[in-house]
Amino acid sequence: MGPQLYNIALVHRLHEIWNTGNLDLISSVYAENFVAHWPASSEVPERHGIDGIRFGVERIRRAFPDWSEKVLDVFGSGDRAASRYLSTGTHRGTFWGIEATGRHVEIQEMSIFRIAEARIVEQWCMFDELARLRQLGVTTHHL
Repeated sequence: MGPQLYNIALVHRLHEIWNTGNLDLISSVYAENFVAHWPASSEVPERHGIDGIRFGVERIRRAFPDWSEKVLDVFGSGDRAASRYLSTGTHRGTFWGIEATGRHVEIQEMSIFRIAEARIVEQWCMFDELARLRQLGVTTHHL
C-alpha cells in the first residue's frame, strides 16, 4: 500500500474510534505528541497527546452515546489527508453544561490531518459549534 492509500486508511481508522468509542485503537492511530486544533469557539479548542484524544472521545460519547461520523470525502497529498464528514448524535448526557435534551444533532465537519511515522500528529478541524448548540435548544441570549 502506497503512502497516500495508507494515510487515507488511517483517517478511516480515526473515524472508527469516534464512531465506536474503542479507546484501545487510539495509540495505533494517533501519535504520542498529537495536537488537535478545534475552532476557538469550541469548549475545548486544543487537545494534546493520547490523553487529549481519550478525553475528547469519552466526552463526546458520554454526551452523545450514539455519536457517528459518516465520512463523505477523504483524500490525501504528501504528509496530509483531509476528510469531510457528517457527525450525528442524540444528546443523552451533559454537554457544554447543557443537561441531556434527547435532541438529535447533525453537523458537517472538515479536518486536515498531518501524518508522520504512520500516526496522525496534528489535526485542524472546522465545524459550526453554534449550529450544534442551537440544535440543542440554546438561543443567542444564552451565549
